Parts: sequence; structure tokens; C-alpha cells
Amino acid sequence: MTTHSFDNIRNFSIVAHIDHGKSTLADRLIQTTGTMAAREMVEQVLDSMDIERERGITIKAQTVRLEYTALDGKTYILNLMDTPGHVDFAYEVSRSLAACEGSLLVVDASQGVEAQTLANVYHALDAGHEIVPVLNKVDLPAAEPDRIKQQIEDVIGLDASDAVPISAKTGLNIDLVLEAIVKRLPAPRGDEKAPLKALLVDSWYDAYLGVVVLVRVIDGELKKGQKIVMMGADAHYEVDRIGVFTPKMKDLPRLGPGEIGFITAQIKQVADTRVGDTITDEKRHCDAALPGFKPAQPVVFCGLFPVDAADFDDLRGAMGKLRLNDASFTYEMESSAALGFGFRCGFLGLLHLEIIQERLHREFNLDLIATAPSVVYRISMTDGEVMELHNPADLPDVMKIASIEEPWIKATILTPDDYLGSVLKLCQERRGVQVDLNYVGKRAMVIYELPLNEVVFDFYDRLKSISKGYASFDYNITGYKEGDLVKMSILVNAEPVDALSMLVHRGRAEGRGRVMVEKLKELIPPHMFQIPIQAAIGGKIIARETVRALRKDVTAKCYGGDVTRKRKLLEKQKEGKKRMRQFGKVEIPQEAFIAALKMDS
Repeated sequence: MTTHSFDNIRNFSIVAHIDHGKSTLADRLIQTTGTMAAREMVEQVLDSMDIERERGITIKAQTVRLEYTALDGKTYILNLMDTPGHVDFAYEVSRSLAACEGSLLVVDASQGVEAQTLANVYHALDAGHEIVPVLNKVDLPAAEPDRIKQQIEDVIGLDASDAVPISAKTGLNIDLVLEAIVKRLPAPRGDEKAPLKALLVDSWYDAYLGVVVLVRVIDGELKKGQKIVMMGADAHYEVDRIGVFTPKMKDLPRLGPGEIGFITAQIKQVADTRVGDTITDEKRHCDAALPGFKPAQPVVFCGLFPVDAADFDDLRGAMGKLRLNDASFTYEMESSAALGFGFRCGFLGLLHLEIIQERLHREFNLDLIATAPSVVYRISMTDGEVMELHNPADLPDVMKIASIEEPWIKATILTPDDYLGSVLKLCQERRGVQVDLNYVGKRAMVIYELPLNEVVFDFYDRLKSISKGYASFDYNITGYKEGDLVKMSILVNAEPVDALSMLVHRGRAEGRGRVMVEKLKELIPPHMFQIPIQAAIGGKIIARETVRALRKDVTAKCYGGDVTRKRKLLEKQKEGKKRMRQFGKVEIPQEAFIAALKMDS
């Protein structure tokens, strides 16, 4: 079998840390190659979701086909994959990289190499990419291109002597980037005569077309009317439309080796189009499936419940639709005494959780309550059984548990020297173990081992606030370790609120409990009777606060007479309050749940 290289095609992705200008560079490339008319251009063309634009982040990897006539007079087809920069979406990055042969590494010429830059470059190197460094924002007064080139060489070990200095905002040197793509990135290789072998890069649901599948053809060709099979899911379909994105959909009769495009085939369920699957011809199968990607492992779990129980079916439908577009999001049904029916959902991290919640609210108009995020614990029972615990409320009887293990991560934090003290203190407070500390130029690079449980809450927010936004953070999961963990329940008016129960380290339980009850005291509105709020471990109360009762002035209508009249009315009120407290139901407003779950201290 001979493989030819397809000299006029280049498949590349742009990798960078958040905010280093990937999406803006993609805009400039689209504009410079004249792919879109000037009147159609908007900022962040490829960020199609409203959330992406508002937050200025990329969540879904997007693809676009550009045509570029180089200085040597040849016309090249450039397939660009714009990838997310945030740690929670590393899964999207690994997928996009598998479909390309090279990467542009964008580094901010004033900020330099950040933690996420490192993580994404290693992803690209693992995928065997040729990498072209690009220094963005060289027009800023704070830019130090020479120092940053040196830093790229020291930290990443890439030769940055011929890094392209650009400003994606003003369009400076964008033509040099295009030349570098054509000259320095390899062309794809493949065999046109071989049986079809294509990588399923992504799939999403479109209300008009059914499932749209993004494919990268490796060998053979994809034609309209061809009968195909997805090897992993063993699903058979007939292709009814083929094309590429220029960002708009443009139909083509076929796709050959090295090309990236989309197909539709009247697919009803996205479950058949597993990301990373191999597509081949129904009659002529290819010899072996492609290696695919590691499936995404959910790291953070939390329960999502509709505020109005009648919305449960809508929520189920909405989750199904989101799952279509986001293979890394998992969910299963659960019920809770306080919140009714809902779903236990798995996410790649807290940003992912926030984005999914926001999308459910926006795209499907659902009001939701989210329970405290928790991680997956591994519990060894005294009878030798090992179980995974996703929800702290389901913890078995303490007498039957031999040990509880929690996941640990290895975190890499890059921070300016001024904030190093506070960063180390934060990691120590979160039961961290320091592994390494060294300097990258003017910045400290700290490596810590931390329990994930301490990180999912608000570690990232705290890190950003103590370092004034300058520290960057990246992590990967290393494994499980045994910990002294206990279940802390929150009782309101002597009733346990299961949505607020959590597993905490015994040494930190009292502090956590105290913060929680103080917070709830401010958030629960006063009722006609006083409400005790308690944090408990088993039968032992470790913290308590009381919400004072609203007082109605029952003596207002007494004029004159002796004091016994007043006393009689007050006694009657006291009796009534006592009875209310016995039977009264405490309404915990939704804001209180959400605020109580965002712990700060």
C-alpha cells in the first residue's frame, strides 16, 4: 500500500493559553484569505455560542477551510481547527489535534508561557505535531519578544529563533503566519485507492439536518450516496450530504485523504456517532480501526434539579440534547428528599459545570438548583467490596466502611514572584504536598500534589484573586489515596438537607461546618419561629447558628389596663410559635442553596 502526500493541503490547529489571542488570530486568517466578505466578519467568527462570545473563551473546537495562494503561486487548502484553551476542555483539544499534522503555538509576547500553554503544547507533541511558535501582541508596550523566545526554548524546549512576531488585533504580519503554515507544516499523507478510513472528530445535533458529523479522511474517499459504517458503534448509514465549513456549510461531491469536512446521513441518535470512532465503507472495510482518543473522565459530580418539579421532563430532554453536543458530559437520574427528582451529572471541571448550567438555563429556559460539587470517592467495605461514591448522601453505614480513598491531582502553578507566598499558603491550607519549586524567567513554577476534593470547590477562583489574575494553573489526576474523611450533614430546623451534605477531611470539618451555618444564617429569611441551623458529623453537632424569629407586635392593640393583659397576649404568641416550629416548614430559597455551595473561606 503506497501513501502519497497531498502537497496542497495543510491541517493545523491553534494552541494557546486562555486569552492569548487564538480566536482573534483565527479571525485574521479568515479575513486575510478572503474566506468571508468584510460585511460578514464579526469578532470571534468561530465562537458560535453566545456564552463563548460573552466570556471570551472557546468551548467547542471549531473548524474552517481556507484557500490561500502562496508567494510561490500555488493555491493551498488550509484546514484550521480553533481549540479551547481552558483546562476543563483539554478533551476537546486532544480530539482536534488528532485530526491535524501541525500546530501554531500562540504565546502572548508580554505574558509569556503559562501553565495551560505547557499542557496544550505537550498534547500537540504527543500527537506528533510539527509546531510553529507565534508571538502575539508584539504591538503592546509591555511586549518583550526576545525574552519570551528564550523562555519558550527554556521551558518547552522548542526552537523559537524563527517564531513569527504578530499582532492578531491589528493584523500585523498575518501573511507571514500563512507562509509559515505552508512552508513549515507537513502535508497529510494517505492512500486514495485504499478502503475508506476516516476519523470521527466531532458530532452535534442540528434541528434541520439531524446529526452533523465532522470527519477527517485518512485513506480512501467519502462520496455522496456511499454506504458507511461506524466501526465502534456498528451503525450503518448512507451519506446524503458532504461538504466543508467556510465557516458556512458548503456542499462538495467528495472528500479525499487529508481533507476535513462534514457529512450528514439522516442520523437520528448521536449515540451512534461516538467521537474518536472510525468510519469505513460498508463493503470494503479498512483493516484496523484508528486508535481514537481516551474517553473523557468526569472529575466533578453534582446534582441538578429543576426548581419546578413539573420541568423534570423538559430537563431530561435538554440534557439529552446537550449530551449530543458534548460527549464529555454524563448524567443519570437521582431523587432527593429536599429537591425531588433530578440528575446526577459528571463534568470535566467547575468551568464545564458552570457552562452546562448556563446553557440549560439559556438554550432551554430551565431554572435549576445545583447541589455541592463532589468528586468520585472509592470506598472499601469491611466485607472486601469496593464501591465508587458519586453522591455524599449515599455514604453507607460508617461501621461497614474499612477505608475511604479520594482522588489526588498533580497541579502545576505558574505565578509572579510577588504572590508566591500566598499561593504556597493556599496550597498548604488545601492539604497540599509540595513536590517542586523552580523559576521560569521571573516567575515561579510550583508543583503540588493536592486532593481534588479541595480543588473543585473554589481553588481556581481563590488562586486568581490572591494573584490578581496573574497565576495560571493546570492539573492532571494522579490516582487515589486513603484519607480521613467524614460525612458532614447540615440540619435546618432539625431536618437534614441532603443537598448540602458533603464529605470533608476530619481536620477541616469544623471550620467548613461553621462557615456553612453562618452563611445559611444570613441566607435563610426569618420565619415566624426561630430556626436552628446545625452542622453535624454522625450524631455530634459541630456548629450551630439560629435564625431569629420575625416578631409581630401583638400588644399593639392594648391601651391601658394592667400588665396581665399584655402578658396573656405574649404567652399566647409564644405557644403559637412553639407549635409553628414543630410543624412549620422552612423554605430555603434557591439563592441560598447556590450561595451556600460557593464556599469562599
